[in-house]
Amino acid sequence: MKTFEEKGITHLDLHGVRHYLVDDIVIDFIYKYQNLLPLIIICGNSSKMIEIVGNTLQNNNIKFSTIRFGLLRIEKI
Repeated sequence: MKTFEEKGITHLDLHGVRHYLVDDIVIDFIYKYQNLLPLIIICGNSSKMIEIVGNTLQNNNIKFSTIRFGLLRIEKI
């Protein structure tokens, strides 16, 4: 897991993160950087990872959009 800023947007890269850790990491990231919305979450090419992150966001009523396959943009908490 790596966080970084690119073009003024804070990113969370989930490459290498175990699926069972994703929920907590995503929620912690979003609330830690909520004052910097929008945020980007990089899920990579794993359909399972994209599904887990999407479900986590939906279960917490966090508004997001899919920029392209494997990239989610957090719009509103």
